Amino acid sequence: MSTTTVKQSNPVYPIMVAIGVCHLINDTMQAVIPAMFPLLERDLGLTFTQLGMISFVLNMIASLLQPAVGFMTDKRPVPYALPFGMVSSFIGLSLLILSTEYWMILVSVIFLGLGSAVFHPEGSRVSFMAAGNKRGLAQSIYQVGGNSGQALAPLLSAFVILPFGMNGVAMVLVFTSIGIFLLTKIAAWYKRQLEEEKLSKVKKVLISSLPPLSKKQIGYALVVLLLIIFARSFYVTNMTSFYVFYLIEEYGISVERGQLFIFLFMALGVVGTFFGGPLSDKFGRKNIILLSVIVPIPFCLALPFVSLYVALLFLMIIGALIMISFTVTVVYAQELVPSKIGTMAGLTVGVAFGMGAIGSVVIGMVMDAMGIRFTMIAVSILTFLLFVAFFLPKDTVGKTA
Repeated sequence: MSTTTVKQSNPVYPIMVAIGVCHLINDTMQAVIPAMFPLLERDLGLTFTQLGMISFVLNMIASLLQPAVGFMTDKRPVPYALPFGMVSSFIGLSLLILSTEYWMILVSVIFLGLGSAVFHPEGSRVSFMAAGNKRGLAQSIYQVGGNSGQALAPLLSAFVILPFGMNGVAMVLVFTSIGIFLLTKIAAWYKRQLEEEKLSKVKKVLISSLPPLSKKQIGYALVVLLLIIFARSFYVTNMTSFYVFYLIEEYGISVERGQLFIFLFMALGVVGTFFGGPLSDKFGRKNIILLSVIVPIPFCLALPFVSLYVALLFLMIIGALIMISFTVTVVYAQELVPSKIGTMAGLTVGVAFGMGAIGSVVIGMVMDAMGIRFTMIAVSILTFLLFVAFFLPKDTVGKTA
């Protein structure tokens, strides 16, 4: 594998922060769906399988289209695709507010999934363009925005959606309008950058921290990386969408209190996401991935068997550690194939969405058939798959000459 070495530009911090804020708004809209699960289960009498199918449609649309969008925009960038994607999500959320039946909810999440699929590869590209020599930091700011939006889901459920129903969901539309405005401004900056690059006749290429690898080695590394993303996404989906039902059944706590537990899990995940990029810039991509996915395994295995307050502690530890790798896996994939920034961002984040989608359906079906406790134990055992991280090629970040 060969790379073109170019002088890295200075970071554009306002754009880095702005795209992170837009990521927060985008993923808050996506997070409305799992936040509504207790409401839908209570008011419409939907089964766990049906709830899983709603999440499946949302995430599968996003996962299948993200790599395709990334591939197309690698060939021909489309700056104004960013506000277009959020307009699609605005339409989906508006339809969701009007939905009174199961099939109407499925239609609304198709629009939300399309918006997410368009936003994520192009948002990651903007983050890369604004990063300069702070690639890990830029990706962390970008991903922290998204994970913060997801972390708002249990708070939305407990304090907005459950008390106010669809009127509470409508409040999110105000933030969506702000996001469309910001993305229009970002798209204009993005377009100017492309025009300047074209005039200078110098194409910016990512400088990889990995040693030269053959196509076979790159393919092997991508398979390992996708297995990590699969296991991580499957577990996180279980925790964010279904663990609240385990808390209610096993410990007898209220839905609102259970959602606060999930919020803490996700909030610590936001902290982990932020530190993942800078830590990988200093100590190496693979080292931080190993820290993130191997250390939490004992806590994941023990979680179904501990008392309520120990469970809260374990949730916080798992959340903080397991999401450290979210940023790093994206950067690692981009450095494996440095000529395909959008494609690799779309692939890694798209697989995360897709595995979350499949996980939602499988977990919902297993919970309906085998019960909540059995499902929690089974998903915790799945984390053994994360040991494949040891087989990733070693990068050179953090090494001295």
